[in-house]
Amino acid sequence: MPLLTLPIVGRRRETPRNLVVRVGLRGQRFDFLAGQYVLLGQAGQPDRRPYSIASAPAEAARQGALEFLIQVDEHGSPGPHLPALDPGVGLAVEGPAGDFTLRPEPGADYLFVAGGTGVAPIRSMVFHVLETDPGARVSLVQAARSGDELSYGAEFRALAREGRIHLLESVTREAPDLWHGVRGRVRPADLAPLAPGPRTLAFVCGPDSLVEEIPRLLAALGVSRTTTEHWAG
Repeated sequence: MPLLTLPIVGRRRETPRNLVVRVGLRGQRFDFLAGQYVLLGQAGQPDRRPYSIASAPAEAARQGALEFLIQVDEHGSPGPHLPALDPGVGLAVEGPAGDFTLRPEPGADYLFVAGGTGVAPIRSMVFHVLETDPGARVSLVQAARSGDELSYGAEFRALAREGRIHLLESVTREAPDLWHGVRGRVRPADLAPLAPGPRTLAFVCGPDSLVEEIPRLLAALGVSRTTTEHWAG
């Protein structure tokens, strides 16, 4: 896989445990498929680990940058394989790679289910469909332990208000009193309105429990085409 050294051009705190980090492409072309990942590490060091690209391909080309969702500890550290995630710092970027990818199909309905940092490749896929197949029915389910851990939540809610996606949010542990989403694990009754039938293409990414359970629930609803990716965090 190609290996580049690219600078951090922006970052923001997305949740208590996650940062959104943008890496500039310096005018270089970087072709990838929605859902793929790269290996990120400290420039000049051999230790690199996989991170899904959260940008959609056309979005990355327009902005000249790749976006990543990076989990950090209580001290703000991403781990010894990465330097401090400050603007201007160079990262080693190797890739892209991965078979968890989306190629839109005419006439398909799309259902995306994400948990934890598994929302990163799902975000890439959602925005890719919205750009390349604007008339498609797009549904998104995102699960997290608490409401403040729903990465890209504000962005997805804005898309739902605009009528561009159908959104269901699930909180498995701590839900505020005014929470309007699902409390606890996602159930078949929650998925049924979002999975209209055999035309549905489903993509599931997240921790093992989610990736093992959701395809079984969807199969019972008549959805046979489900692509999965295990992604911790």
